[in-house]
Amino acid sequence: MSRLWVEKNKDGSWDAFSDDGAHIKFGHSSDRGVFSPGDLTKIALAGCAALSSEKAVESALGEGKGARIVVDGSYDPDNDAFTSYEEQIVVDATEAGLSEEDAKKLAERVRRHIESGCTVKHTYEHETPVRMSIDVRH
Repeated sequence: MSRLWVEKNKDGSWDAFSDDGAHIKFGHSSDRGVFSPGDLTKIALAGCAALSSEKAVESALGEGKGARIVVDGSYDPDNDAFTSYEEQIVVDATEAGLSEEDAKKLAERVRRHIESGCTVKHTYEHETPVRMSIDVRH
């Protein structure tokens, strides 16, 4: 895994970078055109499910096919935390002409792939300590 860091922009938004060249813009939830940190937690969960299920979907439907994953979260303002996430995985197999049995088998393969391979899902399902250090340079 590459190292990540964030830097503030003059307009008040932030940019996140990785050593390998990835980049994403984020900011406060009230800012337009940027993801909030809460959004990024949902993106991480959806992205992990997408990548984990990719092989199962492509093997059934063909290369380049993928699921559409929608994630919503229940937010507790008193504790400033998400208490749960709702993840909906939709695989459009209308062009494949799958039987009911094949569709159920694909759904189960997608579920198994996500449950075994999604690090973010595993992390969110367990308490994950965060150790923080602060270095004020002067």
